[in-house]
Amino acid sequence: MTAVRPDVPGFQGSLFDQGSDIGPGPLGGVRRTELGDGAWVDHLPGWFHGADALFEELVAGVPWQAEERTMYENVVAVPRLLAYYREGVPLPHPALDEARDALGAHYAAELGEPFATAGLCLYRDGRDSVAWHGDRTGRSATRDTLVAILALGDPRDLVFRPRGGGPVALRLPSGHGDLLVMGGSCQRTWEHAVPKSARAVGPRVSVQFRPRGVR
Repeated sequence: MTAVRPDVPGFQGSLFDQGSDIGPGPLGGVRRTELGDGAWVDHLPGWFHGADALFEELVAGVPWQAEERTMYENVVAVPRLLAYYREGVPLPHPALDEARDALGAHYAAELGEPFATAGLCLYRDGRDSVAWHGDRTGRSATRDTLVAILALGDPRDLVFRPRGGGPVALRLPSGHGDLLVMGGSCQRTWEHAVPKSARAVGPRVSVQFRPRGVR
């Protein structure tokens, strides 16, 4: 990995997120979509208060890394910037600790353990993306688990399809403090992606909370 200073275009904040408080809101309004095969996705727009202020702090303060990967015998740049906070490492803003704890308490019965790690992705513009995949490294390859995503910045589509291919079955725009939680067998039986966008879109940060041993 190579440490980089993000070069992102101007960010247009949401008119609905002008408060001074930064932190998670209540989780009572979460709406669940059953995908099939034991998989589900929860969605709560605007869950996080002060999301735009947090977004700007994370872009400026997180030690972002640029990765390269080998694909078809070629070394290519990963089309987004990354940061990872392993278990026990302080998160880059105390409001993220509050969010992780609130999610762990709300999903305790289904998760059965706390969220332990946080992975951050910075999508600088519409050219940055993540390809179809499931988080199947570790225990999630064989067991149900939960992955919670806090989306900050300009909205981008998170799309879902059954594992192995097929048309998009669910499309959820997410940004400006939206929450998405993938649960049940979602990582094993379904795939998700953030496609490239030909539209003029601004930067977006995705914060992924995972339990121990899941990547």
